[in-house]
Amino acid sequence: MQFMNPITDFAFKKIFGSAESHDILLSFLNAVLDFKSPYRIKEVHIEDPYLAPPIKGVKDTFVDVRAVDEQGRHFIIEMQVLPVANFEQRVLYNACKKYAGQIHSGEDYRLLNDVIALTITDFVMFEHTSGVSKFRLRDDTGHEYSDDVELIFVELPKFTKTELELENMLDKWVYFLRFAKRLQYIPGMLSQEKPIEHAFAIANRAQLTPQELEAQERREMFIQDQRGVVEYAAETGMAKGLAQGIEQGIEQGKRAERIEFAKNLRNMGMDETGIAKAIGITLSELHDLLS
Repeated sequence: MQFMNPITDFAFKKIFGSAESHDILLSFLNAVLDFKSPYRIKEVHIEDPYLAPPIKGVKDTFVDVRAVDEQGRHFIIEMQVLPVANFEQRVLYNACKKYAGQIHSGEDYRLLNDVIALTITDFVMFEHTSGVSKFRLRDDTGHEYSDDVELIFVELPKFTKTELELENMLDKWVYFLRFAKRLQYIPGMLSQEKPIEHAFAIANRAQLTPQELEAQERREMFIQDQRGVVEYAAETGMAKGLAQGIEQGIEQGKRAERIEFAKNLRNMGMDETGIAKAIGITLSELHDLLS
C-alpha cells in the first residue's frame, strides 16, 4: 500500500474533515485535548466537509477543518507545513473572529461558546515546549481570566518516538501524521486503533480518484519547491526575513524571477506591502509587475 502525506492541507482535510471522518476527528481531538470523562467529546459535527477538489487552484482550496461538539464548543483544526509571515497573529485572529461571530449586536453574551484553535505545524514554533503547547488568557501571576478561547499547537518535528515507544493515542496520531507517507503497511501498534486504521484507509492512494491523485501530487510538489526555496535563500543570504515568511530569493534586475518570487509570496499569504518590501520595489511597481 501507498499512503498520502497526511500533513498536506489537501490530505489533512480529506482524512479529518470528510463526511465519513467523524470517528477519526473524535479520536484525534480527544487525544490532543486530553479531555477526561465527563468532558470527553462524544459527538462532533464537521461544519465544512471535504469535497473532491478541482485541479486548478488546489493550493488555495483547503485551509482547515471546522467542527462543533455536542456541548457547543467550536474547533478550528489547521495543518501548517511551512512558516509564513504573521502566522501566530493569523491563528489568534481566526479564533477570536469565530468567538465574536457567534452572536450579533444586542444578543446575550451567555450565548458564546468556547473556541479551541488546534494548529499542527511541521516546523518548530516555540523553543521552550516539548511538542504540545496550550495557551489561555491569564494574568502575570498565572491566574486564569478565561478559557473561552484556547490556542493549542502541536509541533510535529519535536516528536521522535519509534513505533515501539508509542505510549498513548496522542503518540499514535502524531506517528501517523509524521510517517504514514513512508509506510507500505499499517503498523501493528496503530492497526489496533479503529479510528487510525480508518484514517489509513482514507489515506490509501488506491482509493483516490484521478483528480484527487493529481491534486495531492501537485500540493506535494508545491511544498517541496517552497522548501527548496527556503533552503536556497538561507544559503545565499538573499532573504534574511525568510523565517517570517519570505520564501524565495531572486537575482536583482531579472523581471521573470521577480514576478515568480512575488507570486510565491502572495500564494503563501504575504500582503502586498510585505511583498514590495521583500523585493525592494514600491507598491506601484509591484502592481505593474503582477499586472
